[in-house]
Amino acid sequence: MLSDSPITFALTDHFGTQVDQSSYAGRWMLVFFGFTNCRAVCPRNLGKLSEALALVPDLADEIHPLYVTVDPARDTPAVMREFLEARFPRFTGLTGNEAEIGRAKDGFGVFARRVDEGEGQYQMPHTALTYLLDRRGRYRSHWPSVLEVEEIGERIRQTFEAQLDED
Repeated sequence: MLSDSPITFALTDHFGTQVDQSSYAGRWMLVFFGFTNCRAVCPRNLGKLSEALALVPDLADEIHPLYVTVDPARDTPAVMREFLEARFPRFTGLTGNEAEIGRAKDGFGVFARRVDEGEGQYQMPHTALTYLLDRRGRYRSHWPSVLEVEEIGERIRQTFEAQLDED
């Protein structure tokens, strides 16, 4: 799936600034793909991730949580900023054009596709995994959105401790 090489991406954050993996060098990245029009899974998982980070306050300052859209047509920087600042202020939203988002999805092995619902409405079923990357942008762990908050906090702590043993 993911190699030991740094995962690369080039996107735009929710402030309109161009960023890539090196923008977060020196901090761990907690990465979840989703979209702001998601009815249940995305907001629920962002809430759980926020709560889990609160359970590991000694580690949370070392982690930059990122929410990467799979729906760049609707999720502009302004839409991402409004959505995240109101509900999930720990997260930085990342968007881009279709090609940039496609490269980011490919780098993480994320699946997403548009499913039309009629009358111009659509949903974006997608991979609902959270990824944890180390300070060098290398994949270290992932977990499904069905984990409970306490399990997520424990996964974060275990991954940090395992990395300390490797360093």
